[in-house]
Amino acid sequence: MVLSSVTLVPPLLDVFKGNLSLESTLRELALHNFQVESSCSAEEVMSVFEGNPLLPGVLLMQENKFLGMISRRRFREQMSRPYGLDLFRKRPLLSLYEFTRKELLVLSGNMSVVKAAQRSLERRSSSLYEPIVVELEAGTYRLLDVHQLLVAQSQVLEQARLLLKEANQELVQLASQDGLTQVANRRKFDQYLDEKWQELARERSPLSLVLCDVDCFKAYNDTYGHQMGDDCLQRVAGAIRETVTRPGDLVSRYGGEEFAVILPNTPTTGAMQIAAVSYTHLRAHETKANLVCRLLL
Repeated sequence: MVLSSVTLVPPLLDVFKGNLSLESTLRELALHNFQVESSCSAEEVMSVFEGNPLLPGVLLMQENKFLGMISRRRFREQMSRPYGLDLFRKRPLLSLYEFTRKELLVLSGNMSVVKAAQRSLERRSSSLYEPIVVELEAGTYRLLDVHQLLVAQSQVLEQARLLLKEANQELVQLASQDGLTQVANRRKFDQYLDEKWQELARERSPLSLVLCDVDCFKAYNDTYGHQMGDDCLQRVAGAIRETVTRPGDLVSRYGGEEFAVILPNTPTTGAMQIAAVSYTHLRAHETKANLVCRLLL
């Protein structure tokens, strides 16, 4: 609000209540609207500061045009100096502004939070804690506390970190997954088998491997077409995956029509049972391809 020299109006605070994102701009943050005419006395502004402890500063207007800004910190510094109160209290705020004028950072309300934080930190050390003037549109200004800007930046960067972590996890999954059957690919198979071999060798625990081959797949593929062939492989992989449910077990596509199941802490009898269950489960799906499982000890 604009203060006249005789009327005191509490400043407004525009508060953004949503979640910040990488695209968030300054206009989405908590912005202070405290404007006074340069003819207003310092005593009136001091009264408003006392009643609003979070107010970072005051915007000075001259004939309804933006003139400048005095931060709360510099205002208090000058008023607390010897004779400062007597010197400036009754005088127009313009006198204090001319005495305390410092570097002013004016940023567009459409500037991103991250870019604004960068611009803020590029200022001289003496101005680092000064509020930022945000121009929402031509002739409309607000004040932004630097602390609030840095808090907003940390939230945005945390969002970016989470998004990057999620993207990396997706990339890792894509790099270790067979695109057609959605089970582990050969790369993941080799890596996991080596890992479990070393681990279980130290523990002297059993490790079983089941290799599954789809009989006559080439003939099936040539007869019914590649689309039906892909569907066959997907159904075979799904049937095996549905019967191999322990967290430590791994179903993978070993080759073209070959699948492999790594079974940590599983003896021969257990592996044979799982192979038989997978075969029975697949037959229940009435798939036209036969599944032959061979157990490698």
